[in-house]
Amino acid sequence: MPELPEVEAARRAIEENCVGKKIVKSIIADDPKVIDGVSASEFEASLLGKTIVSAHRKGKNMWLRLDSPPFPSFQFGMAGAVYIKGVAVTKYKRSAVKDTDEWPSKYSKFFVELDDGLEMSFTDKRRFAKVRLLKDPASVAPISDLGPDALLEPMTVDEFTESLSKKKIAIKALLLDQSFISGVGNWVADEVLYQARIHPLQISASLSKESCATLLKCIKEVVQNAVEVDADCSRFPLKWLFHFRWGKKPGKVIEKAIEVGADSSQFPNNWIFHSREKKPGKAFVDGKKIDFITVGGRTTAYVPELQNLNGVQSAKAVVKQRKQTSKRKGSEDDDGDNGVDAPESAVEEVTENVKSKRGRKPGGQGAKPSKKRKSKESDDDDSKHHAGDDDDDADELQETKSGKATKNKQAKAVKTSKEKVTSQKSKNQKKKAK
Repeated sequence: MPELPEVEAARRAIEENCVGKKIVKSIIADDPKVIDGVSASEFEASLLGKTIVSAHRKGKNMWLRLDSPPFPSFQFGMAGAVYIKGVAVTKYKRSAVKDTDEWPSKYSKFFVELDDGLEMSFTDKRRFAKVRLLKDPASVAPISDLGPDALLEPMTVDEFTESLSKKKIAIKALLLDQSFISGVGNWVADEVLYQARIHPLQISASLSKESCATLLKCIKEVVQNAVEVDADCSRFPLKWLFHFRWGKKPGKVIEKAIEVGADSSQFPNNWIFHSREKKPGKAFVDGKKIDFITVGGRTTAYVPELQNLNGVQSAKAVVKQRKQTSKRKGSEDDDGDNGVDAPESAVEEVTENVKSKRGRKPGGQGAKPSKKRKSKESDDDDSKHHAGDDDDDADELQETKSGKATKNKQAKAVKTSKEKVTSQKSKNQKKKAK
């Protein structure tokens, strides 16, 4: 997903190449799921003849200020991206359009041509983005609901520590909450927690002041570093987790990065980024295993060897692990017993049959199995153990027909006591043997 660095790179590309130019043509997609609250024709008409004055961003949202309102705003969603054609874009690789590319893309939702021939398009392949036409984008939702921008409005250590002390939720989930701090998404959250050596599930309020200060420092460094290189992953620091968090198989790294507009094939090799979606036990960073859990509804990559739960959570984690180990051991023991103790398995089978009969209504059609059905069941059970022995089958059938009362008593015995069932079954087996 595009996060603050990717959206800021798009804003800068527009700022450097489109500001001061007049819109001479516009094409808005007829897609109400993405084009929110206004018709395509009305949107197009409002843009024609307007000049782009500036480009703004807060969190993962961007908007263009024109020489008069209303203004187009863009919520990037999962795959929103800005592309520019007609100028040699070298810094903003994700915005460049090749001559062989389809243009405008079939995924284009917002397209404008400027008076110098330059063309700009906002695309969304997965249709989770929102493109709106607003009088004052910053004064209405979703932008007005956002917390301080992670790049433009950094908190002080005291402010950050005080804010965390009131939050009794996992720190990863809190970082993803855009009303707390805007612009931090999934990969940025994983990266800063990895670098700060904080477990994603650590309760925010339990963090020490030192941990809070370290985390704030890492947020600033990761965001600023990514923005300074215009989200060009080939220039991300080699020590980042980023590089190990994406592809489950070789080749998936590049595909995933391109989908969100980043060239991750060139990201520094030791970022966790490259391995965050690999299967457990298959991803490593600096020789240390990366594990994957779900936090705040999102797949989360972390390094257990470096990111440990602290305080009360640490003690609870140990107890939980012991219980799980004990449970697994108990299951293994039970499996061994079941594999040897055949009579116990037989009792459980009979008990299960009787339980299934309890659910039937008295006097109902299936309340009492017919003699024929009992005979067939007895015949089938016996044939498993005495295949080809017709004399034994005939004896069992005769016993079933004449021993209805005995069978009913046996069923009652099973309901009240497992031991009585075992005793009754042993008697029946002795009769069969005779």
